[in-house]
Amino acid sequence: MQSTISATTTKKPARSVNDAFASHFAKSMFLTVAGIAILVFIGTRMFTHIDLNLYGYMVGTMVFLGGFFYRFIAWGERPPTKIIIKKGLKLLFRKSTPKTAVNHLAIYDFIRNRGLYRWIQHILIGWGCVLACLVTFPLVFSWMYFTMEENGYYTIVLFGMNVMKVPAEGIIAFFSYNALNIAAIMVTAGVCMALRRRLKNMQARAEQKFMYDFLPLYLLLFISITGLLLTVQNVFLHGWMQPQMSLIHQYSVIVTLIYLPFGKLAHIPFRPMSVFARNYREHYGEQEMKTCKVCGDHFVSVEQSNDVIQVLGVNDIEFNMKDGFNLAELCLPCRRKYRIARFSGFATHQVKVKEANQNARG
Repeated sequence: MQSTISATTTKKPARSVNDAFASHFAKSMFLTVAGIAILVFIGTRMFTHIDLNLYGYMVGTMVFLGGFFYRFIAWGERPPTKIIIKKGLKLLFRKSTPKTAVNHLAIYDFIRNRGLYRWIQHILIGWGCVLACLVTFPLVFSWMYFTMEENGYYTIVLFGMNVMKVPAEGIIAFFSYNALNIAAIMVTAGVCMALRRRLKNMQARAEQKFMYDFLPLYLLLFISITGLLLTVQNVFLHGWMQPQMSLIHQYSVIVTLIYLPFGKLAHIPFRPMSVFARNYREHYGEQEMKTCKVCGDHFVSVEQSNDVIQVLGVNDIEFNMKDGFNLAELCLPCRRKYRIARFSGFATHQVKVKEANQNARG
């Protein structure tokens, strides 16, 4: 009897934390907001020190996080991206990862190869934005703030703990007070360099669009200028029109935060994924390289070639040629030569390399 009951009893399905949420987006947003709330609770000493003047920035940041998770999850669900993220996480602790992260996220070595002017431009904009975020977000969520006693010393408070006391006229206090001004000057200089290049370079002028290429730069420039004007009004104009300018600056930051995940500036928070891609190419390239079926050159790793064929199959796209190979098994020049031969009717070996390549990007 017991064996019959045991045989007919169905196993209960395994449950996980994902069952509590309608989607990956809902889970990501809930966990992020909950984590921020806990950190704010700790940083403000149980919500006893909250700067309501920064409330608008807090709301804008929450909306930005929602847009970022929506965009990132939609991008991450694509088959090619899933492969890069999955295998990139496994390769995250390679010995070369710190060097790759520094080259791609800190010194922008890959841009320096394109020219000194563009490298300086990206350094100014990139590090100006990073510095502004490192100062703004801790202040917005009250993770860090300053108190001043009558003895002329600032007390730096970090997550509710008094970290250090610094003289109000000292170098640390100066850079702490002017960190956002320094960031604004860096961003302004970098944006002006970018605008000059886009207006002078004929190739850039032919390819760019106002909404996608110019609008993000104008938003960054507007934020930087209005932020600097707040300091000018405070120091030189004794606070004249400062409340109005403070609102203009705050609204410009909020609009930019809301726009950021859906425009060209989205590559800023997505940039760390380049470390995954670099590790992926280097690791599997060291193992075994794929040989082109036509010329015999090594062009990608065997793993990457197989992944490309797999992704094409997932999307019901087949490039299996009648000659017994997949188009993804050819290097880029030979792939162009083969396609030109198919369309033109000439034999593949009669297509000149220069005519097949034409310096094309795709």
